[in-house]
Amino acid sequence: MKTFVWFVLGIAGGFVVAHLVNKDPRGHEMLSQVDARIGEFTDRMGDAYRDQEAQFVDLVAEAKTAASDAVAAAGNVAADAAEAAKNATAKLTD
Repeated sequence: MKTFVWFVLGIAGGFVVAHLVNKDPRGHEMLSQVDARIGEFTDRMGDAYRDQEAQFVDLVAEAKTAASDAVAAAGNVAADAAEAAKNATAKLTD
């Protein structure tokens, strides 16, 4: 509980200090620059996230296509094997 009180007091103190710094023109300019840098950082992170998401979507689409092709190929092999077995039994019965 003691740690929580210190945490809350630290946050409140930070807000008070930021408010006082913001009243000074130089402090206001500094906080504006910090805000602009934070905005630029979050924009870059968002762009990087969207790029990674697009790469994953492409990768999943390629995996689905490969799996579909593998299933189709396995089906063709099974059909060919069944046809060969049918032909072999037909020759044995003749």
